[in-house]
Formats: sequence, C-alpha cells, structure tokens
Amino acid sequence: MELDHDICYRALASRDARFDGRFFIAVKTTRIYCRPICPARTAKSENVMFFPSAAAAQESGFRPCLRCRPEAAPDSGAWRGVSNTGVSNTVSRALALIEMGALDEAGMDALVARLGIGERQLRRLFVQHVGASPIAVAQTRRVLLAKQLIHETRLPFTEIAFAAGFGSVRRFNEVFQALYQRPPSALRHGAKPEQSAGPQGEITLLLRYRPPYDWPAMLGFLQARAIAGLEWVADDCYYRSISLDGTHGTIAVRPGAGHALEVTIRFPRLAALPAIIARLRRVFDLAADPEIINRQLAEDPLMSTLTAARPGLRVPGAWDGFELAMRAVLGQQITVTAAVKLAGKLVQQYGEPLHEIAVDRPGLTHVFPQAERVAAADLATLGMPRTRAATLSGVAAALVANPRLFDTRASLEEAVLTLRELPGIGDWTAQYIAIRQLRETDAFPAGDVGLMQAIAQHEGDRPNARQLTERAEAWRPWRAYAAQHLWASIV
Repeated sequence: MELDHDICYRALASRDARFDGRFFIAVKTTRIYCRPICPARTAKSENVMFFPSAAAAQESGFRPCLRCRPEAAPDSGAWRGVSNTGVSNTVSRALALIEMGALDEAGMDALVARLGIGERQLRRLFVQHVGASPIAVAQTRRVLLAKQLIHETRLPFTEIAFAAGFGSVRRFNEVFQALYQRPPSALRHGAKPEQSAGPQGEITLLLRYRPPYDWPAMLGFLQARAIAGLEWVADDCYYRSISLDGTHGTIAVRPGAGHALEVTIRFPRLAALPAIIARLRRVFDLAADPEIINRQLAEDPLMSTLTAARPGLRVPGAWDGFELAMRAVLGQQITVTAAVKLAGKLVQQYGEPLHEIAVDRPGLTHVFPQAERVAAADLATLGMPRTRAATLSGVAAALVANPRLFDTRASLEEAVLTLRELPGIGDWTAQYIAIRQLRETDAFPAGDVGLMQAIAQHEGDRPNARQLTERAEAWRPWRAYAAQHLWASIV
C-alpha cells in the first residue's frame, strides 16, 4: 500500500483525528512510531516515514510510542472491500483469520490452505496492502494487546503474557525488552499493587472504533433478537453468555469513554482472551471505516440519503457461526419475534446451564447448545415444522462432520456455494450467514422481502429479486451495508 508522503505529513502536522489508525508515523532519529494524533513535537518531514499498519512499522525496526499508544488506535478498515478483483478481499480474509488466532493455532501452511492461495503470493499481497508479513501482523497483534492489558488492567505480568497469546513468560519479556528497550514492568504507571482478574476472571477493556458509531441502532438490533437465557439488555448495556471449548463465561458491552466500547469479560481461562476480543470486534463491527463506506454508497442517490441519516450504522456480526445458522433457519418465513421464541425454547431445552450464574446478570442462565446435541435431537417437539427441524439437525450434523464449516472461505462465491449445499439452506440464508458470520462486506440477500419493501417505500416500485440484484450493483463492494441501511429505514 503506497502512502503519499506530503498528504500524510500534512495530516500529521494538523493532528487530524480522521487519519488515526489509517497510517502510522515512524521517526528515523528516535526509531519510534506514532499515531497521527501524537502530542509529541512534529518531526521534520525528511526525518519521518509513513506506514500503513503498526505491523509494518515494527517489522521495519521501529518501536511503539509510549505517549500516543499505537495499541489504542482504531483499526483501519481501509483495506476492506476496496477492490472487486478479490486481491484485497484475500488480505481481508487473512487478517480476519489472524485476528481469530489462525497463526497461534497453526502455521502458515494451514492459513494459506484455508485461503486457497500460495504462501509466496500471500506474503506479496500482505507487503503490498499491509506493509508487513502475516507473521509480523500476528506478533504485533500479541504485543499491542499485551501493552493494552498493561495499561488498562492490573493483571500480573504472567497472566498478561498468556492472555495476549505469548507461549511463555520468557518470550514475553524478551519481545518487550527488544521492542521497548525496557521490561514490561517499566511500562505500567501508578503505584497500585498488581491484582489478579476479578471474580470469575473478570477484566474490563476498551475496544476502539472509528466514529461515528450508531450504538442505539446496534443495541436495538441485538435487543430485538435477544434469546431468553442467552442474552439480556438493560441500562444501555448488552449482556450474553459465552462458551469456548466447554468453558463458560459472560460478556457485557456498553458505550465507553471516547470512541470506544467498554467490554467486561468474565472468563476463567485468560488464554482465550484474544479469541474473545476478536469475536466481540466481529459482533460489533469495530473494524468498519464509515467514511470510506459512506463515501462509496453516497454515489447512489438513495444511499446518499440513508447514509446521511445514519452515518454511524454498522452491520451486526455473530458470536458463533453455528448459533447464527440456527437463528437464520429458525427465521425462515416467520417473524423475528416468532423466531426468537423458538430459539429460546432451543436454548432452554438443549443448552447447558451456565456454570456460574452471576447475581448481577440474572437474565443469563444457559449457553447455546452444542452442534452434537442438536444433531441428535428431535427438534420438531419444540413446535416447528418437521422440515425446518430436519434442516436444523442437518446443519448441526454437517458442522460435526466439518468443524470449519462456518469459517472464512477463499471468496464470497465459494462461501455461498458451500452453505447452499447444506439441506434446507437457500441463497437468502447463505447470504445472511455470509454477512453476519463471515463478515463479507459485499454479501447481499437479493430475495429478502424486507429489502424489496424498503425499495418500494423509498422509490415507489417494488422490485423482484433480479431487479434488486441489478439495482444493488451500484452499491458494490458494500452491499451488506446497503442492506443494513435499507432494513433500518423501514417504517
């Protein structure tokens, strides 16, 4: 990714917050890299370099600034969906997999196999679009998460090392000494004694986003679909139970200070923290760049009106692919309210009781059922048509046979094709899963009745699926966001 030096330097000189997270400044004389909003004195133009990512700066030998804290910068979505060639989409999918821990679990061979691309080609694309190798991106992710935990929690450094994904405390200390030229303990300010995580492994963090962010719309979407026992909304906060590898916990999400969401995670296994954060970022669409998305959509008159009315609208994601698939199938041809009631029955009947029910979160009693149990159950007893029950069981059985069924694919087309091979899964359901679970920015359920109604409401004539598909060509590569704006506009 090429950056114009003069434009970047002007943004740096003006401390323009709009560029925060879109690039990083490296000072040759100090070997430190910063955010564009860093309060430090602006270095001379000839003494600075600009990088598209923190990983690129670190791979080039620069260390993070202790004043502006690069780990606190919002993620840049600039590389997402900027091309229809599939090149940038490959990078997008790879970054999503790395954020979910793909390179922590396995090596490059497994990553490129999931992406359907050669390792050399993937490295070349990363250097072109991110400015760093996939391995460097993964290591920078670990370092910056550890730095955030040092600043925002009182966790002991041993716990921070494993929570951030380091394989050992020794490796954690070595990386920080090399990068910051001081031990991790020297980066923590304040005289408070170190404390372990709170009850049930509780920690609270800020997850940054690029403004604006329409929190009322996000919370309203989640509240309308909240499953009894699994989710609970109260006092402008979203709560839910979670389960990872048989371990139970809870999360709470509310607006935080500045441009951030405050998340409180209760989970006894801190090593799962990177995966939990990655899922939270997916659910709340924190990597989106509204300016880029809205600028592209606004070229269409209808979308210009809708994005101006709700500039911070995000596309809600999903906590888990299997859970979303069950929700989508339950919602086929019935109202959201009816689907949520059926989902509540499914959770109460087949979900495990939450191991530790918190007094302050009485609405959370169960975790979502495991695929193995759903596959073996007679779901028709829950009060749904046998064909729909068979679809639910079939999808669950398919996931048991292929645990990566709902993982990122090499392309949107491949993902939709794979999902449509499942019994009872048509294009609408496949596209819906692609939007909310796979985070495909260009997925679009053209057969959705609500989208057709929205077009009719705004433009008079109700299109059919083919006409809507043609109409949506103008919204590429952000058709998922166009769909969300249309759904949100229905009155």
